[in-house]
Amino acid sequence: MALNRTDVEKIAHLARLQIDENDVPEYATNLSNILDLISQMQSIDTADVEPLAHPLDAVQRLRADSITEQNQREHLQSVAPSVENGLFLVPKVID
Repeated sequence: MALNRTDVEKIAHLARLQIDENDVPEYATNLSNILDLISQMQSIDTADVEPLAHPLDAVQRLRADSITEQNQREHLQSVAPSVENGLFLVPKVID
């Protein structure tokens, strides 16, 4: 699909981009090449291709979900200015 000068100017306007007049032909060529590539990719039959969850089909190394730290709530809240039922109380900032 070949784009012309008016197409590029319209795309630039919609994208709120200011393109120098001398650069418009280069943008038209580059955008046309991108659209041609998309057209080629859409013409490929992918009916028998199974979708992948990950392009490399890699397996993630997962660690065991285990507690590695001790509960220090009382120690940390002992220096807090205001605590109630194990929760920090903070001053109201929005009415």
